[in-house]
Amino acid sequence: MDGLEQAIKAVNGPINSVVWGWPTVILIAITGIVLMIGLRFMPLQRLGYGVSMMFRPSEAGNDGEITPFQALMTSLSATIGTGNIAGVAGAIAVGGPGAVFWMWVIAIFGIATKYAEAVLAVQFRQTDAEGNHVGGPMYYIRNGLGSGWSWMAGFFALFGMLAGFGIGNGVQAFEVSSALSLVGVPKLVTGVVLAALVFAVVIGGIRRIAQAASAIVPLMSVLYVAACLLVLLLNIGSVPEAFATIFSNALSGKAAAGGALGQVVLMGFKRGIFSNEAGLGSAPIAHAAAKTDDPVRQGTVAMLGTFIDTLIICTMTALVIITTKANLFLNEAGDKLSGSDLSIAAFNAGISGSGFVVTLGLVVFAFTTILGWSFYGERCTTYLFGEKAVLPFRLVWVAVVVIGAVAGDRGVVWSIADTLNGLMALPNLVALLLLSGTVFQLTRDYKFGE
Repeated sequence: MDGLEQAIKAVNGPINSVVWGWPTVILIAITGIVLMIGLRFMPLQRLGYGVSMMFRPSEAGNDGEITPFQALMTSLSATIGTGNIAGVAGAIAVGGPGAVFWMWVIAIFGIATKYAEAVLAVQFRQTDAEGNHVGGPMYYIRNGLGSGWSWMAGFFALFGMLAGFGIGNGVQAFEVSSALSLVGVPKLVTGVVLAALVFAVVIGGIRRIAQAASAIVPLMSVLYVAACLLVLLLNIGSVPEAFATIFSNALSGKAAAGGALGQVVLMGFKRGIFSNEAGLGSAPIAHAAAKTDDPVRQGTVAMLGTFIDTLIICTMTALVIITTKANLFLNEAGDKLSGSDLSIAAFNAGISGSGFVVTLGLVVFAFTTILGWSFYGERCTTYLFGEKAVLPFRLVWVAVVVIGAVAGDRGVVWSIADTLNGLMALPNLVALLLLSGTVFQLTRDYKFGE
């Protein structure tokens, strides 16, 4: 296994440094800034409007398979996962507390990116042979930019299909099995049980996935945030200091693992993007299936995902870690804790024995992430190979859950996920910039008062 991991590192390392280094991260940031300025900061001003649209009943004649609320919950099911617990901890472990500030920065502009993605997904969606509404970057690239760009749509679908096995499957299963192994559950047992539960849902397609997400995601999110608030209330005196540390370290260039300011910024940006996926092109695949008669309306619902995911849930995790100073703890080998181990230690430090909250959160969030990403990967696969590929994809997807749970090393798994994210993001970001005029025009024409 060590030989295989070393071989993977040797191949993935150079690719990762190109597709998930500064060039891609800067492109994601620039795209968000361009969209936010072009939209005249409307996404920040209309967050309340998005909440009202989320709960607005869909009209009977609207096209689509799932409600706007279910579309948001499906996209959140895919984003609220290990990135919010293990990813935040990893960012702090490597980049220091200052990395949290840069997670906030990329998330603020990511709100505009997520809005634009959903607007384009609904505007350029189409119906497949089964009568279902399908959309996402591969469709708004081909239908929005023209057939001459079909090659780029194909690349997105290919990278999206492969990326799902990393960010949406292997990483999730690995972090869950790692967390449960701390309480004595064998990784193989975790993998098999998780795979069985995943199969029971994904075999039913988007409607069953949306129903599961709508039931699980809101409840678990509220419970997790409540648990974080309880820890913070018991350590309320340390909260101001935690914020001060975040802001001071954000500009001091003091990375936890050594390095200059660039390391702090890069880790914050990477883990922020990993947590909310703004710019990757994943969420619009779910929003394209929403029952809605207007792309802007669904866009205002979609942009809530980034706000909830990073600015609320990730912030809660970060504050628990920093207020308890768990980021300074060492493991038995004398190394600083990272990933889910760090988050568990933080909760235990805040309230003795409360680390189970992290374990439970990881299990539930990872489960829903695997569900949400199974739909993304399936849509990308059918774009490339047609409906006949659905069942084989689902079976392989379930098998990878087991493989991810028992194999790999945390550094290798996360590194591969980052590489695949970068490959997926590039064609989507180019399309967002080229189609930004369409987003701006649709937004200007929309009557927000109605």
